[in-house]
Amino acid sequence: MPEVRSPTLRRRELGALLRAHRLDLGLTVDQVAERLLCSPSKVSRMETGQRGATQRDVRDLCALYGITGEEECARLMTLAREGKEQGWWQPFELPYSTYVGLEQEALSMRIYQSAVVPGLLQTGSYARAVHRAWVPEFEPQVIEQRIEERATRQQLLTRPDSPQIAIVLDEAVLLRPIGGAAVMYEQLGMILEICEQPNVTVQIMPFAAGAHPALESDFVILNFGRTPSVVYVEGLVGQIYLDRAQDVQRYLQVFDRLCVMALSPKDSTDLMMKVRETYNND
Repeated sequence: MPEVRSPTLRRRELGALLRAHRLDLGLTVDQVAERLLCSPSKVSRMETGQRGATQRDVRDLCALYGITGEEECARLMTLAREGKEQGWWQPFELPYSTYVGLEQEALSMRIYQSAVVPGLLQTGSYARAVHRAWVPEFEPQVIEQRIEERATRQQLLTRPDSPQIAIVLDEAVLLRPIGGAAVMYEQLGMILEICEQPNVTVQIMPFAAGAHPALESDFVILNFGRTPSVVYVEGLVGQIYLDRAQDVQRYLQVFDRLCVMALSPKDSTDLMMKVRETYNND
């Protein structure tokens, strides 16, 4: 089992604390950068967690912000040190490595997918079929690395401290025969098996529901407790991470609406079993 502590989340937690201290003093990013003799973009990246602050950075910021308490300084220093550590996923050089780092320590996740099974639930055969359709084409070794990465990520589903996961899938996810009938039969079987776990709920958004508020957007809402929640949105142009309170709240409202419109967990399970049997007969 890989180390669960995520340097990605440590950087974000540290950044949120540093930003709070700066705002308490009424300082702008430019003012902090001027006093530290660095660029404003460095200060911004440290506060958003995009760049890990060094312990020297933290020392200088503690002095600037007047943070003298030994406990608070030690906490910030620890976060800086842990933010520089390497997560198990980093050698894979994933374009979405930030997301995987966040996923590893989320207390809860809300996932909506309109076209494919979420990576966290994909079988190896399904993931291979998805990646073979990519443009430009992936090298075979890259595809196998992605399959290994998904298998490792899936261990969080059965950890003692596994997150609460609510998933809404469009009915199209069930009916699009990615990889063929045998692959889909195996994939739906895996989802049904995962649905039996107390920390996972899967609902299906039926075609009959018509229009709904997430027709043009797939997303994941990750909650961490004391660290601000994050909405992850992925597309052809890359990955977007939203953590403004108003953005997170909007996506939470959308997801709540999706859950109301979707089939109940039991009816969703019944539909998945029914669709799965169609693949068994092919």
